[in-house]
Order: sequence, then structure tokens, then C-alpha cells
Amino acid sequence: MTLQDRPTEILSPARPSNVIQGVYTVVIRAFEDERGRFMETFRREWFPWINWDRLQCNRSDSKAGVLRGLHFHFNQVDYWYVPRGLVRVGMVDLRPSSPTFMATATMEIGEKHNLGVFIPVGVAHGFYAVTDATLTYMVNNYYDGADERGVAWNDPEIGLDWGVSNPLLSPRDQKNRFWGDIPAEERPK
Repeated sequence: MTLQDRPTEILSPARPSNVIQGVYTVVIRAFEDERGRFMETFRREWFPWINWDRLQCNRSDSKAGVLRGLHFHFNQVDYWYVPRGLVRVGMVDLRPSSPTFMATATMEIGEKHNLGVFIPVGVAHGFYAVTDATLTYMVNNYYDGADERGVAWNDPEIGLDWGVSNPLLSPRDQKNRFWGDIPAEERPK
């Protein structure tokens, strides 16, 4: 569909998580006809409290069985959307000042779960590719390797239930430490 063909309805606004404060989901609506379909997958207006002046868009393609994460940032938020395949998103709130500190959440996005997910600063996040999948994501800051840290996907103190036992990890993610081994100065505030 072209933009002229798109209905004038406003898409559903961002909905707060009932598990981790600051995480939001957006139900992405598809407008379909015999020619195909159209979807808006992101609007700045959905997250007006974030400065998107340094918007960077990225794409990650993963084979089924790959787990990426858990990663967290000090100066960057993420907004994720899966246009192809199915991923299981895992998150843990690592902000000690948050009322949901150490709360964990998982959700599936992609395929029949047409959602966008907003992840705030200090919430560790990752995903497991249930199928071959493409994840696109917007961040509000240009890439800075010094801003990103990791925590082990299988940390027993965090206890995130991925529903998998032996995922394929990158060499970098294999080196992620348990939460108890990360010095205070390398943790979110």
C-alpha cells in the first residue's frame, strides 16, 4: 500500500509493561488487501519523552537457535521490531533505583505477535531466534562500544526463563559475566 492508500486511523499508543517499569509494547497494525500490506512500525510520537535526534536504525539477521544478549546500555534506548521470523525477547531490570529492580520478562515478537518493544536504559535485553529471523531496531544514540555491557544470559541470580538450554552464542556473549561478578561501577545506576 502507498501512504495515500493508508487509512487515517491512529495506531495504538505504546502500552506499559506490567512487569518492568519503562518497557513498552506497541501493537503494530497491518492494513492488507489483494496488493499486499502496509504497517507503520515506529513513530517518534509513541515515545515523546525520548530525544530521537541521534536516531540510528539497525538490522540483525539470526539463524534459528541463536541467542543474542543480554546487553545493557547507559545512554541508549532500543526499539525493536521483527519483520520476519519469530524471536523470544528476554529482559531484566538492572536499575537499582527502579521499583522493578531484578524483575524479568520474556515475550515473543514477530510472526503472529506483531509487536514493537521499547527497552529503556538500564534494562538488559536479548533475544533468542525461535526461527530464522530478522530484527530491526532503532536506538536514540549512535553506536558507542563503551556504552554497552553484557550479563550472562543464563545467570542463575537473574533466573530469566528463556525456554532453551544450549543456544548458539557469539564469542562476545560467551564472555558475559554473571551479575554478581560485575563491579558496581560497570552496572546501571
